[in-house]
Amino acid sequence: MRRQLWGPALVLALVTSAASPASAGAAEEREPRPLRELYDNRAVSEDDRPGAADFDGQGRSLPAAALRAAGWRIGARPTVEGTRLGWPVSRPGRPDNVRADGQRVAVEGRGDALTFLVAGTGGEATGTGSVHYRDGGHSRYRLTAPDWRTGPLATKAVALPYLNTREGGVKDRPRLYVVTVPLDARRTVESVRLPHVRGFGRALHVFDLRVRPAAEGWTGSWSASTAGLPEVGPWRDQTLRLVVHPTKAGPTVRVRLSNTFAGAPVRVGSATVAVRAKDAEPRSEPVPLAFGGRRGAVLPAGAEAVSDPLDFAVEEGADLLVSLHLPGSVPSVPLHDKAVQKSYLSTPGDHAADSDGAAYTGTVGTWPLLTGVDVSGGPGSVVVLGDSITEGVRTTEGANKRWTDALARRLRAQDRVPRYGVLNQGISANRVLSDRYPGDGVSADTGGVSALNRLDRDLLAQTSARTVVLFEGINDVRWGAGADEVVNGLRQLASRARARGVRAVVTTLAPCEGESRCTAAVDAERTAVNRALRADRHSFDAVLDFDRVLRDPDRPARMLPAYDSGDHLHPGEAGLQALADAVDLGELTGRPRAGG
Repeated sequence: MRRQLWGPALVLALVTSAASPASAGAAEEREPRPLRELYDNRAVSEDDRPGAADFDGQGRSLPAAALRAAGWRIGARPTVEGTRLGWPVSRPGRPDNVRADGQRVAVEGRGDALTFLVAGTGGEATGTGSVHYRDGGHSRYRLTAPDWRTGPLATKAVALPYLNTREGGVKDRPRLYVVTVPLDARRTVESVRLPHVRGFGRALHVFDLRVRPAAEGWTGSWSASTAGLPEVGPWRDQTLRLVVHPTKAGPTVRVRLSNTFAGAPVRVGSATVAVRAKDAEPRSEPVPLAFGGRRGAVLPAGAEAVSDPLDFAVEEGADLLVSLHLPGSVPSVPLHDKAVQKSYLSTPGDHAADSDGAAYTGTVGTWPLLTGVDVSGGPGSVVVLGDSITEGVRTTEGANKRWTDALARRLRAQDRVPRYGVLNQGISANRVLSDRYPGDGVSADTGGVSALNRLDRDLLAQTSARTVVLFEGINDVRWGAGADEVVNGLRQLASRARARGVRAVVTTLAPCEGESRCTAAVDAERTAVNRALRADRHSFDAVLDFDRVLRDPDRPARMLPAYDSGDHLHPGEAGLQALADAVDLGELTGRPRAGG
């Protein structure tokens, strides 16, 4: 059976044209109208009136009670994929979405992407639409909405525990998706023509669409990928004090929180930021963070929150403490599992503002909820999409000896290329092609969804991403994937990044002879991947030959012993430093090679 490589939220490259749209009809010639004026379908019903809505033409609908329980209430403004969306202001049983059929929607703004809140019925629904700019030009886009009942859970925005039929509730996993398509960020959007959908019985339902604003004036300084949704504690009225090591300094800061994969909202009662002195002790009194002017935030299931800008100096080389008070009971939480950093958990109570660390008697080795720290100014960021080698597994806890940390230090110490922030999006056990974590529900597996399924969230929605480094694939071949499949997956990742104006750099796969799964057959596939990547002069903007850096010249299938952490798969700190030192910084920008 052929492996499906593209994620359902796949977007093809942007094609710009000055011509009129290919299809034209009476409906298409009308002036653009707000989406809410075009609603022609009822998707949501109350449990006591399940027949009041018919989302799919078969009498089935989304239960309003389950949506409310997930935090998706009438008029809610969940932020997903970096876009603040709007859940329709419609009572259950009233029109709340548009079946896409060439309608022209009034949408204005400038940004790097157009974000849709969608679902398909009757199967996966795909069509081509157009974006119309204020200068009179337009660009075409292709939009795919996965089916609301059978689409992949790994890429859903939110899933519910049941659906309504005319006879009542039925256990199922109805789901909604957020899909983005690229925009020309230099131009102002004036309107959007929705796709025409082909396929008998298929419909593409649009609940909302917005321009995702470019993160102008901000640089990503630190990040972590959400890798799963495991059980914790449960934590009850406790405060997390999370230690992070920014890669870029700046005079203003904001933090990003994420409730990815969750089925219920999580409440943050208060949050603070401080420069770390030692352990859980801040150098000075923590400074409160606000969210939309409020002290805390409620993150709906699958949604994010970004704090308001705060005048707070992030310093080069200094750790930050980000404290989050969780006033409720938290039995499971989205997190990054292998932080290679000790953080802290308090005794009961709100200790976010504590100016000492006395209340923080517990420790955690993960980063729950916190996914990013941004600073004002700066040239943008390099995002490294990787696995446990990038994550820093087998390095010293708290020492910041990941290869991305070393790369960030090199960037700060030179002036030949922009001094980018470096965002580490490594997840232990992650793969290019297949999901380790299934993408839905509580699970002990924190290997994340595939790179293909997490690219939009972990790269394209990252703050001011300029370049992506793709350092994945060894776990795929170790678990049976063929070289052609891995290379094809990496090419697809690069194509999607380049369609958004992000430079795509790929690395060869490191040797691993001696590790239990790195057999001769696996090495043959690994070698074939590397051979194909070195020869490909079109799919990637640059190739970093990490295999050549790490391998033993006398035995190329294995890592040089001086670079081996001891398990034959993960480089030790000397090996990771060698990777960072080997990067021609000009390859991150496309500038000619010169010096180091």
